[in-house]
Amino acid sequence: MAARRSLGRRFRWLWAAYAVSAYGSGFGFGALPLIAVLVLDASPAEVSALSAVGPAVGALVALPLGPWVEFRRKRPVMVGMDLARFVVLLTIPIAYALGRLGFAQLLVVSAVVATAKIAFGAASGAYLKALVRPDDLLVANARFESTTWSAIALGPPLGGAAVGLFGPVATIVADAVSYLLSALGITAIGGREEHPRRGGGRRVRAGEVLDGWRHLLTHSGLRALYLNQLLVSGLIMATEPLLAVLLLGELGFPPWQYGLAFAVPCVGGLVGSRLASRVVARYGQHRIIRTVGTLRAIWLVGLAVVQPGVVGLATVIAVELAIIISMSLYNPVLATYRLEHTPRDRVVRTLTAWSIGSSATIAVLSALGGLFAAVTSPRTAILVAGLLILASPLLLPRRPGPGAARGADAHGDGRAQTMREFA
Repeated sequence: MAARRSLGRRFRWLWAAYAVSAYGSGFGFGALPLIAVLVLDASPAEVSALSAVGPAVGALVALPLGPWVEFRRKRPVMVGMDLARFVVLLTIPIAYALGRLGFAQLLVVSAVVATAKIAFGAASGAYLKALVRPDDLLVANARFESTTWSAIALGPPLGGAAVGLFGPVATIVADAVSYLLSALGITAIGGREEHPRRGGGRRVRAGEVLDGWRHLLTHSGLRALYLNQLLVSGLIMATEPLLAVLLLGELGFPPWQYGLAFAVPCVGGLVGSRLASRVVARYGQHRIIRTVGTLRAIWLVGLAVVQPGVVGLATVIAVELAIIISMSLYNPVLATYRLEHTPRDRVVRTLTAWSIGSSATIAVLSALGGLFAAVTSPRTAILVAGLLILASPLLLPRRPGPGAARGADAHGDGRAQTMREFA
């Protein structure tokens, strides 16, 4: 029943803002590569560059933003990142209407959106920690997780239909407007947010840029979870383009079946996220991290044995469903643990470091997977990824991390101040 309790009006506004931007992003999923192909007749190399270069540049730009965001009010940063994405995405339909759209513009847009996404995610994590009580963090993260998976399930099919009806830039317009609505929702939260204080002046020091990684790698529990997450997310994401080649090319799946194979399992995201708070309350956080962290790694190898036809389609759906249920249950528990074990004055830098590391790992493993598939075959590359991921549970923490009680004592004064600010 804990998952149904109210977290307050301000959280509802934050959740609504997140939901509208998540659905907008789901609706516009894959829009930039699609425009590159349909409008600019881009080559495969250019499409690959668009998928890799923009996020890579965004990660580099976001690196020094961590300390900058850390010591500023989080809500204005979130609103600013939403408005930046609204403006930069809106340049695409304008340029398209004027006949001036170019590939370089798509690269710039991709980089700006990636930068804003990292900065927004880090600021929103810090803001959430201040907005809700510590014992409500898991419920809040589970609700965000549920929203994410429902947006992934519904958004891309609707976006594909919109492109067919209204043209290639229709989903970009919708995605841009969703960020504007998100900014308005965050503004409507209201309330006073205290300006974070820093010692030693207002300038960003060089060492502060690396403070996020320093915290992740010196905290035994976070270090284990960080390395595990890099390996798991990197290998899972590296198989996605390989699976597309296998299903659409070698096995001859029609596009609608390929879309169905990934849309249907997203229902599992609603199941897992709704179970998170209940299973943690019953079995404990550490046991869930160990058990579900292991379960999410054992299914990927099943994609290497997919065959043509209905049986093959059912196999993909079953494997993806198992992965998504495990991930959607695990992710909010991980996000809650990460916030609980990170000091309030280091949340933004820690989340920024986590996002940058994850993006870089996915890019590297995806590139290596593509090269290996070119030498062998997509099926062989998926099989190797599925076997490698079986080793990932060895990286999970074997015992609970440094006591939460110490973290609670360290942040007690700030928490009391937070309760006064948002009461």
